Amino acid sequence: RYGCINVHASLLPRYRGAAPINWAIINGETETGVTTMLMDEGLDTGDMLLKKATPVDPEEDASSLHDRLAIMGADALDETVELLVAGKLTPEKQDNALSCYAPLLKKEDGLIDWSTGPLAIKNLVRGMNPWPGAFTWLDDRLVKVFRVRTGQGCGEAGAVLAADRDGIEVACNGGSVILEEIQLEGKKRLPVRDFLAGCRIAADTVLGKEV
Repeated sequence: RYGCINVHASLLPRYRGAAPINWAIINGETETGVTTMLMDEGLDTGDMLLKKATPVDPEEDASSLHDRLAIMGADALDETVELLVAGKLTPEKQDNALSCYAPLLKKEDGLIDWSTGPLAIKNLVRGMNPWPGAFTWLDDRLVKVFRVRTGQGCGEAGAVLAADRDGIEVACNGGSVILEEIQLEGKKRLPVRDFLAGCRIAADTVLGKEV
């Protein structure tokens, strides 16, 4: 008699859809959260019941944020049921004008575009971890990228500026990113210092290829 309740991993009406955690990180959001809502026929469009917000740490990825929101969501659901049964919750209509969509991720969404800026690339890597994973190409071999930091280098987009135990620095639009953990196709996931022990990458190597 209280209706069907759903827990959604965003602050509705933003990020309706299948991958709200990933897209919030990819888009550089600094805050997200969970929303309990009454289900209706639409996609995450039902009346909202309770919201819980949390900052997004600039270093956390979709996996760690997912785990935090899972705990928050369980607590929010417990509180929602108690308040709803006690008659202390008033459902709130969503403002469709404030909504945005978080579509299901596809593998090709993880392709790194080196012509974008350092922060956009870092956010993509964070948002795509653990699935489907951010990736680029090295001599026609796929390289998954799991962790990066931003840098101050400059050069042709996709060009390797340096490759040493501190990381593989790659130029992009307005700066550079430093790859810290990667996985070459058919090999193990490794910190860059261990990867370079078995695979040398010369400066001026250009990552990526046309698709």
